[in-house]
Amino acid sequence: MEIPGEKCAVFGVYGQGLDVARLSFFGLFALQHRGQESAGIATANGETITLHKGMGLVSQVFNDELIGSLKGYIAVGHNRYSTTGGSKVKHAQPMLAAGSALLQKMSYEDPHPSLNDSVSLCSGADDGAIALVHNGNLPTTKELSEFLTSKGVDPSEFSDSRMVVEAIAAQMREGIDLEKAIKDVYPLLAGAFSILIMSKDKLIAIRDHCGIRPLSYAKLNGGYIIASETCAYAPIGAEYVRDIEPGEMLILDEKGVRNEQIAKGDLKLDIFEFVYFARPDSELLGKSVYEVRRNFGVQLAKEYPVAADVVIPVPETAIPSAIGYAQALGIPFEMGLVKNRYIHRTFITPEQHVREQGVKAKLSPLPEVMRGKRVVIFDDSIVRGTTSQQIVKMVFEAGAKEVHFLVASPPVRFPDFYGIDTPKQNDLIAATKSVEEIQKYLGATSLRFLSYEGMIAATGIPADRFSTSCFNGVYPIDIKERAKEIKY
Repeated sequence: MEIPGEKCAVFGVYGQGLDVARLSFFGLFALQHRGQESAGIATANGETITLHKGMGLVSQVFNDELIGSLKGYIAVGHNRYSTTGGSKVKHAQPMLAAGSALLQKMSYEDPHPSLNDSVSLCSGADDGAIALVHNGNLPTTKELSEFLTSKGVDPSEFSDSRMVVEAIAAQMREGIDLEKAIKDVYPLLAGAFSILIMSKDKLIAIRDHCGIRPLSYAKLNGGYIIASETCAYAPIGAEYVRDIEPGEMLILDEKGVRNEQIAKGDLKLDIFEFVYFARPDSELLGKSVYEVRRNFGVQLAKEYPVAADVVIPVPETAIPSAIGYAQALGIPFEMGLVKNRYIHRTFITPEQHVREQGVKAKLSPLPEVMRGKRVVIFDDSIVRGTTSQQIVKMVFEAGAKEVHFLVASPPVRFPDFYGIDTPKQNDLIAATKSVEEIQKYLGATSLRFLSYEGMIAATGIPADRFSTSCFNGVYPIDIKERAKEIKY
């Protein structure tokens, strides 16, 4: 519940005869949980690239007429929640870059200062245009910045994603083809990335050598789909093929599917994908996200069995873990906190009184489920602790006799540099307080986190296949100058 609201979704389609824009819309719709700030789709028909993107949810940015105007047999789409660069439409993706100075200028200037505006662009084939979408974050862009400066491009106002697309385009403007340009730029990308790049007639996917963010591809009616999560495939009838490997480049064009290993892979999937990010109906590393989350609860039941009358999850992510815990101990499971499912990120500032309500605007307790009872509240993680504190207070006010707060992951003690906008380390409650101090701050009867060993065991996957940096401060991809921000 109380999680940094930050990650992104990428989605791609390649296939003659496929309605690529419509498929992208429904793919992004399935991936909306990964980012609610902006959405965009670019399509290519062999001659031109057409783009539309804007601030807001997928359903707010697109309508049937817009989808109908995006023609072609290739598409890339993106849902964003800002990693770098802030909340402006110029940082929304897909991002275009090209040999044409005019298009290049239009593609990264912000012609619409209003947050709610959108941008539509069309490029000609002679522009050598490319469109890029990115999930992840580059904690250092020093080498990229130096490279762009050497090419006569000023990167000072660019997000990390903008730097990547401009670097590839700079190589192409020197007559280098797209595949070679990507391979040239790849060593400059220091951080986490699952990236799709589309030209007028080609779709290419690349993944960082640790595979920190997920990426896979599927088949559909003779064509192909690429997506951040497998949950995007079922709604459009696509059939999962396999994950794109860490360090791999996958190329889709008129020749079919080709792949090349452009960096030695060392898989370190971010375990937070299992803890919180991914939808429960996705699969990661061959494991059901729902089953792993349920196992978190079963494991915590072994580590900390509470004598309680009812187990209540903080919706939505903690539900499978709470079910696992309740079933393991034979305690009744109830949905005692009701979430307003239509509360998304909005650009309308709440009225002052509503803002002061805080978590009560999003969650409503059911007193009849809690009154006079010993209650276990289950959440997926605790970041700052403010939301958790409000939930404990709310449950006591609803009549609970005891409130035991259980967390289906270890304490988050370190910030993330790979695509989650975690607070600075000093703002992470577990970085500055002991478990006992956090319990006192929350006002809970007891507090228990899932152990690190228990979390790993619940996945059924070896620990060395994961990045667990938020929990142990071990960063598998060098964060370079950002390391000075960390205290151990």
